[in-house]
This record gives sequence, C-alpha cells and structure tokens, in this order.
Amino acid sequence: GRGWEDGVAWLGAERLGLRPGVGSAGGRSRLRGAHCGPGPAATARTQVFDFFIQQKCGFRKAPRKVEPRRSDTGTSGEAYKRSALIPPVEETVFYPSPYPIRTLVKPLFFTVGFTGCAFGSAAIWQYESLKSRVQSYFDGIKADWLDSIRPQKEGDFRKEINKWWNNLSDGQRTVTGIIAANVFVFCLWRVPSLQRTMIRYFTSNPASKVLCSPMLLSTFSHFSLFHMAANMYVLWSFSSSIVNILGQEQFMAVYLSAGVISNFVSYVCKVATGRYGPSLGASGAIMTVLAAVCTKIPEGRLAIIFLPMFTFTAGNALKAIIAMDTAGMILGWKFFDHAAHLGGALFGIWYITYGHELIWKNREPLVKIWHEMRTNSPKKGGGSK
Repeated sequence: GRGWEDGVAWLGAERLGLRPGVGSAGGRSRLRGAHCGPGPAATARTQVFDFFIQQKCGFRKAPRKVEPRRSDTGTSGEAYKRSALIPPVEETVFYPSPYPIRTLVKPLFFTVGFTGCAFGSAAIWQYESLKSRVQSYFDGIKADWLDSIRPQKEGDFRKEINKWWNNLSDGQRTVTGIIAANVFVFCLWRVPSLQRTMIRYFTSNPASKVLCSPMLLSTFSHFSLFHMAANMYVLWSFSSSIVNILGQEQFMAVYLSAGVISNFVSYVCKVATGRYGPSLGASGAIMTVLAAVCTKIPEGRLAIIFLPMFTFTAGNALKAIIAMDTAGMILGWKFFDHAAHLGGALFGIWYITYGHELIWKNREPLVKIWHEMRTNSPKKGGGSK
C-alpha cells in the first residue's frame, strides 16, 4: 500500500541526486519528513528533501525581470538593421511602452502644434518680407552704384559666388539652406563620439525615450551618402516648381510640417505592426514636394536620371509611387520607411487640393494681429523717452 509513497520518494531523491532503494526504510523515512508543515527532527538528507518539498508546496518563483528591448531583433535574434541607409544600432537599447497607443499622444500634440507654429511663422515671415521689399530695392540700387565706382579684381572669388547665387532660381536659393543643413548633419554622423547622440536625436523611433524632437531632426539626417545625394537631387530638381506654386515662405512651412507629419504616420504604422526600429532621412518631406507638384501639374513630363530616354507623366508617376509604398507598408518591406513615404505623399496631395484654401488663405487674422503689434510698439517706446 506504500508503493506510491516510495515512488514519490524516488522522484524527490532523483531531483536531489539521491537514489534510495524502493520500499526501503530510508526511503519511507525521508517521505514521512517531506511535508509542508513543521515536523519532527530528521536526518540531514531528510532535511534537504524536506526543503525541496517546501519549495513545491509553499514557495513561489521570483518574477522574471523585464529586460529593455533592443531595436527589433526579430525572430532570428540579430540586431536591427533594415538596410544600409540607416546606422548600425546593435548597442542601442530601446524601451517600447507596455501600452503602445499611449506613446502616440505626445507625438500627436507635437505634430499639431509644430504644424501650426510653422504656418504661423511663415505668414509673419511673408509679412516682414513684403514690408522690407522697398528698403531692399533702395539698398540694391546703392550696392550697384558702389560696385560701379569700386575697383574690381579679376577672378574675384566672392564675385564669382555672387554671380552664381544670382543666377539661381528662387526655389534653388530656398533649398540651398536645406541641402547645407543635410550635409552638415551627414558630417556629424562620421564623428564616432557622437554616434549615440545622433541615434538618440536624429533617428525617429516610437520605442525610443525621445519621441518628439527626432520627428523634425531626422528630416535633416542621412547616414548613407547615396541616400542623401538621391534625396537632395530630387529636392533640387523640384525646387523651382514648388516655390513657384507656393512661394518661399509657404514652401518652408509645408516642407518642415511634412517632415513631422510623415514621421508621425511612420510612428502609427510601427506601433500598429510592432515593427519598431529607427528611421531617418528627408524622403517623407520630399515626397510631399513631389506629390504637390505632380498633383498641380499632372501632365508634366518626368524622367529617371539613369534612364532619360523613358519619360512619363507626373500623374502616372505619383500613382506608381503611392501603389509601391502602399504595398511596401502592407507587406513589411524593410529597405525604405514606406509608411513615411506614403504619409508625405498623401499630405502633399491634400495640401494642394484642400490645405492651401483652409490654412494659407485664412492667415489674415494672424497677420493683422502681428501688424498691430508692429505698428503700436514704436509709439509706446517713443512715449517713454
């Protein structure tokens, strides 16, 4: 009748490295000492077995410590590295929230607030530009007169730079500053001591501790020379058209807002799919520029730089780009951030179709407030003297 007791004793002893004989007195004595409450004194082996039974009956295992998640290791356990366009992040630790939807609250408010500030600043900038145009005209006349009486040096480097600058279109002069900022950030990526700072602030990732500022800074960030060169070439090519359509001030507001909005769309897609990882580059903002021009001039002819003999309409090019990015987002292609591309393109289409009427043409109240502030402040200053 004690066969089951001997069996339990044997299993317990097996776990401890002991092998008592089945049915032996030693096995039965150890079994009698193996209870969950206090009992009589037992031998040293019985106490060890008693401790084992107490663990099974009354003790709980300590909860496993949650380790911070590294950037999207996937099923293979390898460090996240989507393509050669992004920096290596093997040593970077990301902290995805246990409530992913909450991570989108701050980026949403940042996107709305930054977009409003960008268009408000652009409206004030345009007002100041128009106000100073007359003064700039007289300053230009004075500069031309000084150049005419000043002895000129042949081969003057500064003169050649001014000549080159004056031959640029308004759009090309506008994007020159953007290109210079991208080149400067690209050089910062080459400094080894800045790698962690660059990954933290110049790559956008909803699993990072810093969520908002990288949505803007990553728009000027490229790790790959080819990536930067391709983006800046497209921006330079479409700069004249987009500035002629929107104007310098409105274009800057649209470009900066597009960078933030496209990154927010990327955040939403990453949170929804659980595919966390860093993104960087001006592609989302440039997609807005491209989509705006293609929507405004759908019959314009475009060509690929490496295949100039094949041309196609801007409208067809936009449809193909949207289809490719939609497929890439759904299928999880990892070479590009297709969600950011798609978000930028949709924002460009929306702004040319509806946003210009809703936002830019309703800037008059803000401009009036600024005008009153500008005209009243000198009078108050004059009265105090």
